Formats: sequence, structure tokens, C-alpha cells
Amino acid sequence: MDSRAKLLGHPIHQMLIVFPLGLLITAVIFDIVYFATDAPGFATVAYWNILGGIIGGLLAGIFGFIDWLAIPQGTRAKRIGMMHGIGNVVVLVLFIVAWALRSDDPQHLPVTSAFVLQIIAVALGSVTAWLGGELVDRLGVGVHEGANLDAPSSLSGKPATLR
Repeated sequence: MDSRAKLLGHPIHQMLIVFPLGLLITAVIFDIVYFATDAPGFATVAYWNILGGIIGGLLAGIFGFIDWLAIPQGTRAKRIGMMHGIGNVVVLVLFIVAWALRSDDPQHLPVTSAFVLQIIAVALGSVTAWLGGELVDRLGVGVHEGANLDAPSSLSGKPATLR
């Protein structure tokens, strides 16, 4: 099933998800480094990574929702897509709360509850990432019709054809 929201022939959702995923995971890593070194600069960077990840996640989610709307009702892909989307909304909400909990501190140091929420969010994000992989790799959602190993470039204007 081909994606409904594309840029230069490729699904926008799949292009955008790498940014929030990377930023949010990196935020947790920087907080771990902060806890290990007590250097507040790492916590500050984590704080801003969380904000960037939240913004990127919301943007990616818009395009994921557009693609989800096009999945036929009553299919396994529709159910998996709903779990993927709802799970990612929960991930973003957990990070939003964690971000808000550290907003009042001038150095944006993580309180324990914020860090715990971030860990839970990353664990849940691992599950939702797997669900996203299931959608693309197993169920073919967001894969161009006729995709094959020798298909022409999406920029060529030529359709991919089945062999």
C-alpha cells in the first residue's frame, strides 16, 4: 500500500520519524551522562533535545495519521497502525510531562520523576517502533506498489513495476 503523503516520491512520515526518535533517545543518554558526571550542561542539552523531539514527533505524527486514514478498515494493518499511533501519542505525552517537570529549573535539571517518565517513554517507543516496522516490512504499508530491487528512481517519473 503506497503512502498518501510523499515528498520526492518517498513517504514523509518515514522520513521524519528519525528526528524525534534520535533526539528523544539522545536526551535520555545525555541525562544519564549528567547523572554520572554532575555536569549540568548535559541536562540542559537533554532538555532542548526533548523539546525538539516533541515538535518532530508531532509533525511526524500528522503524516503518519494521513497514511493511517488510507489503510482499509478491518485489516490487521489498520489495527497495528492504531496501536502504533496511540502508543506514540503516549510516548510524546510522557516526554511532554518530563519536559514540563524540568522547565522551572534554570539549568533544566531532571528530577527523578521526569527521568523515570523518559525511561518508560523510551521503552514504550521501542514497542511502537517495532509496530511501525511491522507495518512497513511485514504488511507493506508505505511501500510503493510494484517495488522491486531494480525499480527506477522515484525522481525518474517512471513507475516501479512488478517483475
